[in-house]
Amino acid sequence: METIHYKGNDKVLFGFILSVLTFWLFANSMMNVSPVMSETLGMDANTMNIAVSLAALFSGIFIVVVGGLADSIGRVKIFRIGLWLAIVGSLLVALAPAGKAATIFLLIGRALQGLSAAFVMPTSLGMLKIFWEGKERQRAISLWSIGTFGGSGLSSLTGGIIASSLGWRWIFFFAIAVAVVALFLTKELPENKREGAGKYKIDWGGIAVFMIAMLALQIFITNGNKFGWTNWITIVLVAITVVFGYLFIHIENRAPFAFVDFKLFKNKIFTGATLANFFINGTAGLLIVSLTLMQRGAQFSAMEAGLLTLGFAIAVILFIRVGEKLLQKFGAKKPIIWGALIIGVAIILLMQTQIMTGQYVVLAVIAYSLFGLGLAFFATPATDAALSNLPDNQAGTGAGIFKMASSLGTSFGIAIAAGIYTAVASRSDPIAWLSNLIGFAGRQDNVPVRQGAMLGLAFCLLLAVLVIVTVSVLIPDKSKKTEEKI
Repeated sequence: METIHYKGNDKVLFGFILSVLTFWLFANSMMNVSPVMSETLGMDANTMNIAVSLAALFSGIFIVVVGGLADSIGRVKIFRIGLWLAIVGSLLVALAPAGKAATIFLLIGRALQGLSAAFVMPTSLGMLKIFWEGKERQRAISLWSIGTFGGSGLSSLTGGIIASSLGWRWIFFFAIAVAVVALFLTKELPENKREGAGKYKIDWGGIAVFMIAMLALQIFITNGNKFGWTNWITIVLVAITVVFGYLFIHIENRAPFAFVDFKLFKNKIFTGATLANFFINGTAGLLIVSLTLMQRGAQFSAMEAGLLTLGFAIAVILFIRVGEKLLQKFGAKKPIIWGALIIGVAIILLMQTQIMTGQYVVLAVIAYSLFGLGLAFFATPATDAALSNLPDNQAGTGAGIFKMASSLGTSFGIAIAAGIYTAVASRSDPIAWLSNLIGFAGRQDNVPVRQGAMLGLAFCLLLAVLVIVTVSVLIPDKSKKTEEKI
């Protein structure tokens, strides 16, 4: 059934782009409008924070499972289910009533939005690999990436505009309309699945063990400084992470329908692209660190700090097809490295927290724009390198692992960078050796905050360097022409 002669077109491609926008542009905007929603619905901040993060959690955990499921029972079927989940989830959020029922509506709605992303992203990306070829595939991936990277970059601004003009509920009504249009535009897609696909069994054991390991690791990263690095709770968390991480690998190597197919990583190009994707998404930690710095260190409002990042979204949208052209001319390796180098420069600019606020604002505007440019160079070459070197019957699974690397990279990058920042910023006195090495101009009462940001950003710089090292070792020149059999 994998031998299908259907050829993708721009109408279907636009439907794919709209499908990922339901999550990256609309559902993601809740990070910016959650204070307004909390006030309207009468919810406490802790519950609202859980609701905000729930979508990403469900997306990151289930995206690989759904990719394998789609390969077996049909990618179009799973894709359409994902759009219906987006419709139902957005409707629950949009209609959430004030009072006690708000929590139920919001948590279920956000969980469904996360599941929707897990259903839509690997299937749409997998079908780009199957129904488009060569330069047309690279163009399609570029435009699809605009929906993810560009949508994410514009989500805060879009959510703020809609919430202030029409009300926050309209964000999710618009998400429903976009999902309905996506269903209409992709209705011509023929069903496709892996050759010889039979009954698919979900690897519940692997999922459970993986979730326990990831949860323990997240708590260790975010609360290790609070507990104390030698506290018994911290040691137990590390032990749980190691033990359940080992169990996860052991289970997956034996499971007939593994949550993560480790055989895919025998392909060095896929491995290199996926690891690079994990590390590059981890550099998103620069956003939370630098924006928090502007609010705590320079007393910017959230809106004022957020406006500094506008160049990020603009650069991604304007230059993402440049990454496609670079891929066609140089292969995947060089554009990925160039993108990481540009992001490295952006991080170095943001690390200059020793200067005065006015000067730092100028550097921040330039840095965020460079960050978007670097991601634009990276997106298409890395995605094409990962998927073009996989057989069609593993397109969904491979796409799921690749996108899971995005979610987990972002999650841990933010957690670690923010953890370093918080640990240093909460000190009563500055770090002496750092103050002696670098003189901090202006106010001295906020030096620990500025030092925390500098060191948190240094971790992000390390991730950019790891991208360059990983790609240099694992991805050959002109990798788009290299096929490895698994």
